[in-house]
Amino acid sequence: MENAIENKQKGIMESFQSLLEKEEIFAKVVEFFPYPIQIFSLDGTARMINKAALEMIGIRSIESHVGKYNVFEDPVVRELGFMERVREVLTGKTVCITDFNAPYKDLIRYFNVIDRDIQTISSDITCFPLFNANGEIEYFAAVFIFKKIYRGKEEIGLGKQYIETHWLEPFNADEIAKVTYLSRAHFTKLFKKHTGVTPHEYYINYKISKLKEKLLDPNLSISQAFAACNMEYNGYSARLFKKKVGVSPSVYRKKYK
Repeated sequence: MENAIENKQKGIMESFQSLLEKEEIFAKVVEFFPYPIQIFSLDGTARMINKAALEMIGIRSIESHVGKYNVFEDPVVRELGFMERVREVLTGKTVCITDFNAPYKDLIRYFNVIDRDIQTISSDITCFPLFNANGEIEYFAAVFIFKKIYRGKEEIGLGKQYIETHWLEPFNADEIAKVTYLSRAHFTKLFKKHTGVTPHEYYINYKISKLKEKLLDPNLSISQAFAACNMEYNGYSARLFKKKVGVSPSVYRKKYK
C-alpha cells in the first residue's frame, strides 16, 4: 500500500516537472488538477492555486491569495510545528507532512477565508521541488491529500464512544484526542463547549454510573463492586462517589437495593 502511494506521488512530481517549461500547459494542469495544490516561489510566496485548494481551505478568491500569501510567514504552519519541515524542500528534498490539523478559527483569524461552520481541516501534505532546465530549484509545490473536515459534533461523539468503550482503563487524554484527529487542548475545549464538562469529568461520571450498577448486584460486596470497575475502595474513592451521587456507597446500596 505504501509503495503504491509513493509511486503515485512520484508520478505526480514527474508530471509537473516535465511540464514546468511549458508555462501555459503547466498553469492549466494546476488549475484542473483533482487534488488541492499550490505552487510557491522560493521565498514562499504563492504563485498558483487551483480551485480544489480554494474550496478546501475556504479562500475567497485567487486574487486575495496569489502574490500575497507566504507559507514561510504562516503562523498556523509555525504553531503546528511544521515550518522547518516545509523549509527542507528548498534543499531539494520531497517533504511529506501527515496529520496537518489546522484549527479553522486560526485560518479565519489570520487569513481572508470564508467563515464556515468548521472546527478543523485535516490533511496530509506533500511538498516537492520543481527544477528548471539548469537543474536549479525554480519553484516548489504543495499537494494536499484531503482527509476530513471536522465540524465539532462528530468529534465529540467519537470522544464519548472512546471513553465509554475504555472506561475500565486509566484515563488517557492523548489517546481520546487521537481518535478525533484533534490536538489534546483543542479537543478538550471543544468537548467542554458541547457537553459542559471536560473529557476527564465525563470519564469519571461514566465510571460512577457503572459503579452504581455494580453496587446493586447482591452477589458483590462494596469492595468487589469497586474492583469490578477497576477502582480501589478507599477513602478517596468513597468521597468521590458521595460527591457525585450525594450519598456514600453503603447508603446508596441500602437505599436502592
